Amino acid sequence: MAEGKSLPADLSDRGVTAQIAGAVLHPPGSGWAWLAVLGASGLLVAMLLVSIFWLFFKGVGVWGINIPVNWGIAISNTVWWIGIGHAGTFISAVLLVTGQHWRNSLNRFAEAMTLLAATCAAMYPVLHLGRPFYFYWVIPYPNVMHVWPQFRSPLEWDMFAFFTYLTVSLIFWYVGMIPDMAALRDTATGRRRVVYGLMALGWRGSAAHWARWRRAYVIVAAIAVPLVVSVHSGVALLFAVGPIPGWHSTIFPPYFVLGAVFSGFAVVVMLAIVLRTVFGFRNLITDRHMDLLGQWLLATGLMTSYGYVMDAFTAWYSAEPFERGTLLDRVAGPYALSYWSAVVLNFVPLQMLWLPRLRRTMPVMFAVALAVTLGMWFERYMLVESALSRDFLPSSWGPYVPSLWEWMLFFGLVGFFLFAFTLFVRFLPAVPIAEVKEVLHEEREG
Repeated sequence: MAEGKSLPADLSDRGVTAQIAGAVLHPPGSGWAWLAVLGASGLLVAMLLVSIFWLFFKGVGVWGINIPVNWGIAISNTVWWIGIGHAGTFISAVLLVTGQHWRNSLNRFAEAMTLLAATCAAMYPVLHLGRPFYFYWVIPYPNVMHVWPQFRSPLEWDMFAFFTYLTVSLIFWYVGMIPDMAALRDTATGRRRVVYGLMALGWRGSAAHWARWRRAYVIVAAIAVPLVVSVHSGVALLFAVGPIPGWHSTIFPPYFVLGAVFSGFAVVVMLAIVLRTVFGFRNLITDRHMDLLGQWLLATGLMTSYGYVMDAFTAWYSAEPFERGTLLDRVAGPYALSYWSAVVLNFVPLQMLWLPRLRRTMPVMFAVALAVTLGMWFERYMLVESALSRDFLPSSWGPYVPSLWEWMLFFGLVGFFLFAFTLFVRFLPAVPIAEVKEVLHEEREG
């Protein structure tokens, strides 16, 4: 492969179609590996359903939340899941608008990751409600009772952010997939041909179709670009506008956004390595793609580390006793384990990515990405729980211990993510056919 090029020079258009469509229509191997992953994740989904049923039957009292910690890992997991989805929007929309064509081998499964992560995040606020069947009360719809949401509440801002994020991400994902559905339609047989034909919306590949598709794709991408900043900024303001020590800081919006993209890139790295290994996509998701992902992971990690330093500095420099108390709880108090786990897992293994050779070594990249994913979970847990457990009234201080049902719900949602993603790679193209061909043609023409 020539230096600076994303794809091998001997790759052909027919080879791209055959390889990507073949992974959907004729998966490699006997399919036992796919069935094993589907079955294992299905067991976790069953655990998720049991935990949700028990939650609805008994109420949120089965969780470990109480006064003063009335937000447990349900809310910290919400922030964590939203963050994971951010890299998909960044890779798909921001890099498309800026003309970075190396994204074309990564954007499809990154967009699927965004949709699934946002779905997991959206479940938590509804399940956290004392009356989840009234979740639609936060939607400003006309009604005879004149019950309107409180638009000054950050909870309302989150509702708009969630709904917009899911809607735009779904439209962007589907619009980009229309030419590939036509390619699968022309290759498949039987019922699949009918299904893919309906999803292709009558695509025939004419010049008019391509021109309108490109225009619509770029327009939706331009709409999605502000979501990279706005969605997690809204989540950050949910914390920052409150007077709770450890949250009341103007650094939270950029701090949360950078941390979200950081964790999202980590999950993209792991998914890319799995697809390269299982489906043999090494000629489509090349070492150069992994090198660029490693650079982005390193850059966003260093930006996130700046947020860690400034968050601690502003708490100390404020000379406000409760702010300093929260900082001490995190550094050397009851939440020191989660704080230092976040620091070590997020930034110590990350330093290996300074070396280009290690950025192209898949076991190293997978280990670093896994460490970052776990480290960001510890960070979200530490930020939420440490601030609530000790507020301004020492009489109301109290510890928080997650219950078994909270852990079951969390691991069940991880299983739901894996289950849905496993179905996605089996029935839809995980790598975009048309956009990979576009890069191939551009690189041939120099």
